[in-house]
Amino acid sequence: MSEDPKARLYRRVQNLPPQRILGRMQEHGFWPMGQGLPPDPPSEALERRQVETKLAQFQQQHQTHQDPLKALAQEHQRRMKESRERRAARRKAREEARRKSLAAWAAKRQATIIHLGAGVSANLGNTVSDVTRLTSSGLPVLHEGRELAAALGVTLGKLRWLTFHRKGATVVHYHRYDVPKKSGGTRHISAPKPDLKQAQAWVWRDILEKVELHPQAHGFRPRHSIVSNAVPHVGRKVVANLDLKDFFPSITFPRVQGLFRSFGYSPQVSTILALLCTEPPRAVASIRGRRYYVAVDERALPQGACTSPAITNILCRALDRRLQALAAKLGFAYTRYADDLTFSGDDPAAIGSLLGRVRQIIVDEGFEENAAKGRVMRRSRHQEVTGVTVNQRPKLSRKELRILRAILHNAAKHGLESQNRTGHPNFAAYLKGRVGLACMIDPDRAPAWNAALAKALGP
Repeated sequence: MSEDPKARLYRRVQNLPPQRILGRMQEHGFWPMGQGLPPDPPSEALERRQVETKLAQFQQQHQTHQDPLKALAQEHQRRMKESRERRAARRKAREEARRKSLAAWAAKRQATIIHLGAGVSANLGNTVSDVTRLTSSGLPVLHEGRELAAALGVTLGKLRWLTFHRKGATVVHYHRYDVPKKSGGTRHISAPKPDLKQAQAWVWRDILEKVELHPQAHGFRPRHSIVSNAVPHVGRKVVANLDLKDFFPSITFPRVQGLFRSFGYSPQVSTILALLCTEPPRAVASIRGRRYYVAVDERALPQGACTSPAITNILCRALDRRLQALAAKLGFAYTRYADDLTFSGDDPAAIGSLLGRVRQIIVDEGFEENAAKGRVMRRSRHQEVTGVTVNQRPKLSRKELRILRAILHNAAKHGLESQNRTGHPNFAAYLKGRVGLACMIDPDRAPAWNAALAKALGP
């Protein structure tokens, strides 16, 4: 089949150089002489450039494919570059997220207490208090640590410092020392330092003092004393005294925390209050020349804090209620002064049954009896309740009266310091205290005691 003449002519024209085509067109009068080719339209010029760019890329790729090692190297470089860019983007995102997290954490720490040490921080996230219960009891409504800090007049940071629990601490908030007991041995005293003492005073005054106590509790409360504790037992045929073992140390942190929860305070506030009122016994250790105070047992009520007696009185309400009911049922009187439990009555035969049931109640309420200090005193012998003789009327024991008279007489005769055999730092105040106790127990003899004291103190 022969080719179409028009098509053959068109193909020949396409293969001619542009300048030759222009010359032939001018020879045959199709184009003015002396004029060159017109420029391409803008759209066609753009399309031409795009086509030429793609053509150059295709040619470069064709050359690359002709050299596999070069193509592999280029692909490796491309992937490495993308990987670096992705890692940089992820690193930047992580850093930004970390920065935001740290900022949020710092802001949260400024607003609330999140952690106060290992083993005590589990409930700090709950900040909901029972407003109705607190209000009905006349207690300050506090939901979280920052509100408690404001009530105490300290910053949140200082409250955190006062309450943070460490098993090994370089700084503690108590002065520790020992004092001899009258019964022998030593009593370990933990006296709070000024900052903690001020915080505990607020807790005692604004919370603990507002909680109603059982009427048979006579220790560490206004208008009660060793005398009011002894008076119900005067002139009874039998008086029995029991002592609770390790009274303050047996009241541990969870129990104190539970007490504040029972008032209606949130877990966070209850935890902080319990930390303010408890402290573990500590031993001193030196590591690389640095002193540490190492906790050797769990946190409990320290003997020396103003909050400790108030907390024990509140925690003993159930104990007092049960023992009072039992004593009344069997015809006995009951009082408690701190860890001293006293029962008295006129049926000596019933004392054994009473004490057996008393001991069971003591165990039920989470306490332990100090069996070595328990005693039963009949009327035929000396009967004493918290240092006050109760056989016929409240008075000092004969031994105490004899010693006090001798001190006052000798001080008046030989000088006050001659009687300071124990090296008491303020013997005059100590002697005034002993005379004041004698006057409180036996008011009828107060004038005679005060006159003897005045002579002993001298001009």
